[in-house]
This record gives sequence, C-alpha cells and structure tokens, in this order.
Amino acid sequence: MGEDLVELAGQGLAGRWSQFEDLAADVICLQPEKLSHAHPPLINLSPGPPYTFYSRGCVQPVGPVPYALTCSTRARDPVVPSSTPLPGTMEGPRSDVGRWGENRWQPPTTPSPEPEPEPDRRSRSRRGGGGGGRSFWARCCGCCSCGNRNDDDWGPEPSGSRSRGSSSRGGRRPESRGSAVNAAGDGTIREGMLVVTGVDLLCSRSDQNRREHHTDEFEYDELIVRRGQPFHIILILNREYESSDRIALELLIGNSPEVGKGTHVIIPVGKGGSDGWKAQVTKSSGHSLNLRVHTSPNAIIGKFQFTVRTRSEAGEFQLPFDPRNEIYILFNPWCPEDLVYVDHEDWRQEYVLNESGRIYYGTEAQIGERTWNYGQFDHGVLDACLYILDRRGMPYGGRGDPVSVSRVVSAMVNSLDDNGVLIGNWTGDYSRGTNPSAWVGSVEILLSYLRTGYSVPYGQCWVFAGVTTTVLRCLGLATRTVTNFNSAHDTDISLTMDIYFDENMKPLEHLNHDSVWNFHVWNDCWMKRPDLPSGFDGWQVVDATPQETSSGIFCCGPCSVESIKNGLVYMKYDTPFIFAEVNSDKVYWQRQDDGSFKIVYVEEKAIGTLIVTKAVSSNMREDITHIYKHPEGSEAERKAVETAAAHGSKPNVYATRDSAEDVAMQVEAQDAVMGQDLTVSVMLTNRGSSRRTVKLHLYLSVTYYTGVAGPTFKETKKEVALAPGASDSVAMPVAYKEYRPHLVDQGAMLLNVSGHVKESGQVLAKQHTFRLRTPDLSLTLLGAAVVGQECEVQIVFKNPLPITLTNVVFRLEGSGLQRPKILNVGDIGGNETVTLRQTFMPVRPGPRQLIASLDSPQLSQVHGVIQVDVAPASGGRSFSDAGGDSRLEESIPMTSRGGA
Repeated sequence: MGEDLVELAGQGLAGRWSQFEDLAADVICLQPEKLSHAHPPLINLSPGPPYTFYSRGCVQPVGPVPYALTCSTRARDPVVPSSTPLPGTMEGPRSDVGRWGENRWQPPTTPSPEPEPEPDRRSRSRRGGGGGGRSFWARCCGCCSCGNRNDDDWGPEPSGSRSRGSSSRGGRRPESRGSAVNAAGDGTIREGMLVVTGVDLLCSRSDQNRREHHTDEFEYDELIVRRGQPFHIILILNREYESSDRIALELLIGNSPEVGKGTHVIIPVGKGGSDGWKAQVTKSSGHSLNLRVHTSPNAIIGKFQFTVRTRSEAGEFQLPFDPRNEIYILFNPWCPEDLVYVDHEDWRQEYVLNESGRIYYGTEAQIGERTWNYGQFDHGVLDACLYILDRRGMPYGGRGDPVSVSRVVSAMVNSLDDNGVLIGNWTGDYSRGTNPSAWVGSVEILLSYLRTGYSVPYGQCWVFAGVTTTVLRCLGLATRTVTNFNSAHDTDISLTMDIYFDENMKPLEHLNHDSVWNFHVWNDCWMKRPDLPSGFDGWQVVDATPQETSSGIFCCGPCSVESIKNGLVYMKYDTPFIFAEVNSDKVYWQRQDDGSFKIVYVEEKAIGTLIVTKAVSSNMREDITHIYKHPEGSEAERKAVETAAAHGSKPNVYATRDSAEDVAMQVEAQDAVMGQDLTVSVMLTNRGSSRRTVKLHLYLSVTYYTGVAGPTFKETKKEVALAPGASDSVAMPVAYKEYRPHLVDQGAMLLNVSGHVKESGQVLAKQHTFRLRTPDLSLTLLGAAVVGQECEVQIVFKNPLPITLTNVVFRLEGSGLQRPKILNVGDIGGNETVTLRQTFMPVRPGPRQLIASLDSPQLSQVHGVIQVDVAPASGGRSFSDAGGDSRLEESIPMTSRGGA
C-alpha cells in the first residue's frame, strides 16, 4: 500500500492511476485534521508524517503510509494544482457557524460524469459488488472484504419475520450492477422469485417523460423529471406479474440515505406513499410491467440512485444499482403544489427554459446590452449545479427548500470564504485569468469548476448574475437577470449614501466609503416564502456578487421584492442592504469651520433610477422599477425611505436638512465614443425672482463601474451670473489624448460638480457618470444551419482606436450550436479591420443564438450575437450526438484576417 502511494506520487499521479480509480467511493477519512477538501476533484499526495488510512466500515487500519491523501468525487483526469492560490481563493473550506459550518464537503458515493465529451454510459466499467473485481480497499484491507451488511424492510412483513434494519433509515444501498441480490444475500435466484431483468425509464430526449417534464432539451441520456409530476417506467420481469407479488421502488441520495430525512424514498407499487410518493400499475403484459410513478412536490432535488425490490413466496429480490438508471429530480414551476410554481406559461418559457438572455450595463442615459449564453441544458451543466451544493456541504435534507437552495447558490457562485465558482476581480489586472468582460456565457465557467474544483478567474457582477441565472434555471427555479442603474453600496447600514466634502466642496475621498455603482446586476427568482408573513411571495432578490457579508458569509438573499418596495428592512434576508441599493437618498455633507459636518444637500432621486430586465418573449428591455419602489417623490415612496432609515444607523438624518433652493443644475454629456474627443456641460437655471451668482467647480476623473474613482485628471472653475429666470451653460471639452492614459474597465468617467450661490448660500452638488461606447462585432451566417451538419459564420471587427490592440482573443459559444471556443488572433493594428470565419455543428434544432466577444488589454466590452434557426437533421432526428470539448482553443493565422 505505502509503496504504491510512494510510486504514484513519484510519477506525478500518472503511473498507477487505475489502481486508485475507485477511491472516491470507498475512502471515509484519514486523519480529519490532515485531510483537506479545499480542492476535492484531485487525489493529492503530499509528504508528511505517517498517516493511517481507514476505509468505510473498517475496524482495522489499512496501515501507516508516509503520505496524506485526499480523494475526489470523480476518478479520472487528475490535475496537479498550482502551489500558489489565485487571488480571492481560500486555503481551505469556510467554517461559518450556523449554516452547516460543521458539515464540510464530502465526496458523494456516485461520481459525477465528465462534462465533455458526452460519455457512452453503456460502456462504463463495473464497480462495487458487480463483476468488475474488488474495490481498492477490499484489495488492501481484509475487513473491507467481509460480506456483512444491513437490510431494511419495506411494506408489511411476511408472517414471523423480523426487521433487520432501522425503520427510519435506508441502511443498505443496492450493490452496483452485476450480481443480483436476494433476501439471503448470497445472490442465489430461486425458482418462482420475481426477478427484474431490466428497467426502461423512457429517458430518451424524445420520450414522453422528458417531453412532459420539459427536460427534453437537457443534453443528457438519463431520466430527468420535475417533482410533483408523474412519470412512466417499464419493468422487464422474468415471469408474468401476479397479484400476490409485491414490488417497491427505491430512490436514494447522499452518503447515508435515511427515510426520515427524505434521502431514502420507498414507493410500494399499488399503495399510497407518504407526502405524494406513489406508484401504480398502468399495464401488465407478458413479462413487461408499466408503472406510473408520482413524486412528491416537496421532494429533495438532486441525482438519485434507483433500484427495485420484489417479494414473492419464493423470496425477495433486489435489482443491483446501475448508473444508467440514475434519476435527476428538479424543482417544478409547472406544479401548483411546488413552492416554485409560476402561474404564467410565457414566464416559464422565458425564465426557466430560455437558454440565452440580455444583460444590461452602462449608465441610465447610455444603456448598453450584451447577450449571455446561460446554457442550462448543455451537457455537464446540471452536474456542475449539483456539485455546487455538494461542495458547500449542504445537507441533502434541505435541498427541497428553494429558499435554502437559492441562498446557498448566492454564496457558492462567488469564491470568497468557500472556494466557490468565480473569483471576483475589480483591479483591472486580469493577467492570471479571464477579463470578466470577455465571457459570453456560463457554460465554460461551470464546466471548468466541475472539472477542476478550482474557482474560476475572474468575475464581476454581471458574470456572477449570469452564472446564478444558469444554476437556478437549471435546477428549476424561474430566474431572471436584473440590472439596477445607480446602485448604492451602503457600508455602514445607514440606508443613505453619504458623500463628504471639505469647506470648498472638494470631495474627501478618504471619508467616502459608500459608493454608487453605475450599474449593478443581480437576480430575481420566483418562489413562495412560507418563512415570511403572507404577502411576500413572488420575486425574490438573490445577489451572488460578494459585497458585504450576511450572517458572516458572502451571500445575499433571497429577499422579497415586496419588502424592499415598502422599506420593511426587518424582513429576511438582507433587506436593508438591497433597499439601500435601490431606494436610498444621496446625502451631501460639508465640513464646517469647527470640523463638524452639516448636511448641505439631499439628492432624493439619485439611487435606483432605473431597474430593467429582458422582456418576456422578446429581446426588448423591460422597466421593472415599479415593482421595487413606489413612484419617486410620492408619499408612499418617501414613507418607505424614512421607515427604512429609521431602522438604520443614522435614524435622525432627515431632521437636520436645510432647504433653500432656487438655482437648479443639470449635467449633460454627448454620446461619447471610445477613441474620440468629447464634451460635458453643466446647465444652470435661476428659478427665483432675484439675481444669482454661482461659483462652479467641475472635476473629471475616470471611474470603475463600482463607483470607485481614479484621481482627477481635468478640472474647470467658473463663476456664472444668472438673471431671474435665465439659464447658462458651462462646457468642458475633453480630448482623447487627455483621457486615454487614465482609462479603466468599462470606459466610464465621473464628473463631480459642486457650486455655491453667493447671495443665498445655496450649495449645489452633483455626481454624473457617463461611458464611452465600444463597437460591436458583426456576425453573418454563411449558409443554412442543420442539426449534425457543419455551418460557417463570419465575424467582422474594426478597431476604433488609433493604437494597436495586442493579444486579442475572441470567444464564441451558443447552446445547441457551439461549445465554448477561444480564438487567439494576436495583434490588430490601429483602425484595422479583421474578418474571421469559423465553422460549428448544431446539435439541437430550433431558434438559437451564437454569441461572440473580443478582449485585449487595450479594449474590452466588445460583443456580437446572431440568431441561428436550426433545422432538424434529415430523417427527422431532432438531436445530434456530436459532443466535443467543453473548451476549445486555437490560434488564427494572419492569412485569415481582412485588411483595413
């Protein structure tokens, strides 16, 4: 044993892998304090003092070995990690108390399938009790070879028999496919026994089950059903079914399935089960038995092992476990008894089944949009979503609750404190990963996390939100991606955005901890809230971007939109923070001569100025501000704000405000384009009856979209005299050469305007953000798209800058069309035009979207999309088995580029 491990380590995990391929199914622990699951998809051998190995059920240690070992959920393609963690990752799993803090991630018994290419499940090697030989631990440890195992009962017992297992536990799993199991446990099949020789789960994508459950788009061969809705199966028997025969179906999930926790479900055929579980015979013909199986609307979601037990006068039979018979159960927005039920078919089509969407960014006055490939039905994505719950150590018993599941997802999509899916990065340095603006969808991110177990670099708010939409839609929750323009980030729970100035109204950046993001993207998901008073069902905010902690961890929501609208900040979860994002006031404080601060201006309409999402059944933008807040300035809106502020850290903030305002100020910015000169201007209007003199200061700086501004690179001071009723404008021209050295992500700029009216003492203050537009990619389809046939697309891009773009990378993907693909183009000269042609092979018919992006150190946020209507293959095939890698990468030769 020790020599094997030493040799394995010495060969870099390469030479003796086959001997260790079933470790994940058998290992239980070494020494817990030495065993790290920070990167679970690896077997990692590290030198150290002798450790003792134990296998499941051992009473004797296997033996001391001079290497520590961690095992994975999957047993192929080991990857040796870098010894240096990426920024934002943790050295170990988080240990927050109160939310499964002691329930660390452990590998499930059944390995997750590889996401690419789609495996042939009928050629899997046999393991466990089947004919594939003894397990690793059985070969090394005598006590693992013993045949003792528990049994448990189902249904009424035959006369005189006794139960050998707990009535509340599913103590024994079925063996892996191979030998059959009888009551004696010796594998003997006696004459007259009712033996299940085969199971047809009717799981083909074109079969009735998948179509009725709206899961036919999943690129999986297993049965995928939605809870609370019946499905059909066929049992193949060794003889005709008789009325005296008893049959029970069993579903098991987790490492220690228990009936009492819903992780071991026993469904006697022909009898009503508990909580909606039941199975009925619909047809018995010869050796075939057709069953209609009803699942509970409260069932745990996840991947279940499936087996069948029979009992006849000749004895009991149990069908061996077969990986091909695994069943996925998801939330069901089509089921009225499910907490996630949605009573609008067009909503279900959009928010559950649509595989692409629009994400909005920029500023309220300059809204940009990009298409995002959610790809929730791509092969491997469902396993990645379930792996996220496993990785967090979420108890299986809690996975039927959409409130808990969505909260875990909001925590796990970011990497802070739990080594979740994405590493956030707002520094502008993405040299060790991918620029967040370069992603075009969630598939590559999720499959990378599933394949390696490492957090993926890098994400920002729209990436976190796009991945969250994918995960929740995949699991069956109606979810949409929402953008809030002028989104506040309240750091002190005051429920106001506080901005501090000196005596001359110059910003005091060292005191300005609150920030206003140009835009922020989060998610709405639809569910009932039995944990809240009535009236708070419906849309719930879930935000996976790590901004502030909630109960000590970086997660946010679910939070009822209705509670946000009415300022009920005491409702869970995280209502104060989200309320401040959409409906707080911007309060300007000026330092006085004695060092104290005084409120000089309150801007009531500066936060949450526009909240949008993609419209149902179209690519138009829908304004949903009204569901988050009452009309600005209305009595209901003011009441909501002041009610919320009363529960904040500055409950008396509105008691000290002054008001004497007869000069109005408005900031205007032309539609600016990256690489061109621009002009910003401030319009002043005297609404009073007396002459006014305004001393005005303009400060211009670049800013990240999160509201974090760089140093001022240009400023203007001017005094303006205004007659009663008159208006005047102050302009500030800005040349490309002035702002070019200061540009950061998103190409956004912040104009701080402050002023003082000499005659009245009125203080003017305004912050205005605008962005520089970037060009779009032009995509053209060259020929018809047919399932299983190659199709070509042309991509055209013109560099808008007079400088060379270096290390240019294109990304291309589309669900049902193209797995994520990376194209390394190299350099593109100033104002040069390039033309690329790429082939792809559609695998699913219907309307699809092919999405592309461009990224370079000098220019990002460049995207393009084209609608592709895919025809079915000749012969009526609706799906192609064409797989391919989840992430393809190639370099484009210079000859494929067009001229300027």
